[in-house]
Amino acid sequence: MPAELDAWLELTVEEAIDPDLPICDPHHHLWDKHGDRYMIDEFTSDIGSAHNVVQTLFVEVDSMYRATGPTEMKPIGEVEWVNGIGAQSDSRRYGPTRVAAGIVGYADLNLGAAVRPVLEAMEVGSGGRFRSVRHTCSWDEYEPLRSHRSGHPGMMASAKFKEGFGVLTGMGRAFDALVYHPQILELTGLVDAFPNATFILNHIGRPLGVGPYAGHRDEVLGLEEGHGHPGGTAQRGGQSGWLGQPSERV
Repeated sequence: MPAELDAWLELTVEEAIDPDLPICDPHHHLWDKHGDRYMIDEFTSDIGSAHNVVQTLFVEVDSMYRATGPTEMKPIGEVEWVNGIGAQSDSRRYGPTRVAAGIVGYADLNLGAAVRPVLEAMEVGSGGRFRSVRHTCSWDEYEPLRSHRSGHPGMMASAKFKEGFGVLTGMGRAFDALVYHPQILELTGLVDAFPNATFILNHIGRPLGVGPYAGHRDEVLGLEEGHGHPGGTAQRGGQSGWLGQPSERV
């Protein structure tokens, strides 16, 4: 990470509440970009405090895709790359934590049944670490919240997406849902359509506090709290990018 972020992190040192408690970090990223590197050295330095982090789960971050080949197969490069980092970690030369013991990759579920060879290649490329697919479904009418990875309205309810989703869950893999809070109802419909699937709601549904959502804290939290589901798990953390300024945060 940039030096200024490291300096900011060093401003606060917290003691572990229960240093002997075994912890699995269920959601982290790694990347190596020009001027911005966060790899196994940086990561193990961050978790090498008094906490007992025994293993971690890497979550896709649109990194190290294959430069050539069919578009739908390019994300396999990220899984292969992280599998290599996991192998490095297994040597224990970077500490006792099993980094990337599991991998959440990306595959375009809009391919429908044609996503199967992509998922099968991920199984092979992950060296047995492949656990789930995260598909960016987040979309909003407020244009600044969109990116090149945004989904489209109604995507999770479309026949093709559900077909691809069925292939994923039929292989015994989970689904990491990346949505904004106004899409929770749509996601709930997908959960109801696949009651035996495992869902992980990333970033507690990304509650929004910017643009048209600024100043609507009670409405946002009411929607989030009112749609829990026994088939899902909510993952917290990494929310500040869309919550707005402290006075606006939900």
